[in-house]
Amino acid sequence: MKRKESKGERIMGGQNRNSIKPGMRVAIVLKKDQRSGKLTEGVVADLLTRSDYHPHGIKVRLTDGQVGRVKEIR
Repeated sequence: MKRKESKGERIMGGQNRNSIKPGMRVAIVLKKDQRSGKLTEGVVADLLTRSDYHPHGIKVRLTDGQVGRVKEIR
């Protein structure tokens, strides 16, 4: 489920740990939404994946406590 990028907007994937920092706005997929691909937006509080790369997205905790894998960096 890819979103089209509009003019001047760039959508980045969340597979590389070094491109995600606390405080960034991201779109994640929650565990319960993996089948549907529904995205949840929020601000990164913590990075939970330790490796530099993960093919399904780096796992993060948002400031509201939700945990999921980054699909888009906003």
